[in-house]
Amino acid sequence: MTQKTLDYNDLQITLADVYEQMDYHGALPDEATQQETQAVVDDVCQWLRPQFCFFVVRELPDFDMGKIILRQLRGSEAYALFVCTAGMDYEAYQQRLKAEGDMVRVFIADALGSVIAEKCADQMENSLQLSIDKLGWHHTNRFSPGYCGWRVSEQQRLFPLFDGHTCGITLTDSSLMVPIKSVSGIIGLGREVRKLDYSCGLCTFEKCYKRKKKA
Repeated sequence: MTQKTLDYNDLQITLADVYEQMDYHGALPDEATQQETQAVVDDVCQWLRPQFCFFVVRELPDFDMGKIILRQLRGSEAYALFVCTAGMDYEAYQQRLKAEGDMVRVFIADALGSVIAEKCADQMENSLQLSIDKLGWHHTNRFSPGYCGWRVSEQQRLFPLFDGHTCGITLTDSSLMVPIKSVSGIIGLGREVRKLDYSCGLCTFEKCYKRKKKA
């Protein structure tokens, strides 16, 4: 099992990444919003400690993932299970902003938190690839419960496999992760697999962040 704590600089986040998550799509927000965004980043970068954890199994766990994901994992020789999170400190930061009623910063922090979780997952993928390079293996895209037909309730099957090493992430009764800004899932590994474009044309989940990003 590989577990690592990062800092803000490790994530290589740009303001453009945050603005994209805020739905500006290549355009710049007004000057006041830019200043508020920079202020949030300047605060968060001082204390943020995102984490990821992954481990590799040879057999595909007993998940009900649906046809889309199973098709993408076809040819895998092993599978990496992972969790990534912005951390409880970030969760507390968001809650504090809400309590203060600063809705502009609440909006910015929500967008930034999503970017942090995804960038942390990118770093996890980089670390995973380094660990399998010696085998001549590649990896697929990452797939998470709640997307591509994999029900979010399957988190209840995924999380026990980590034997408590979930970077502090817990599940609610409805299978949502706490901290909210977290990512979990599976990645296929092997000589013949590749990281391809997400098959958004085959998926009916209109609110998927990958569909939004692609659009």
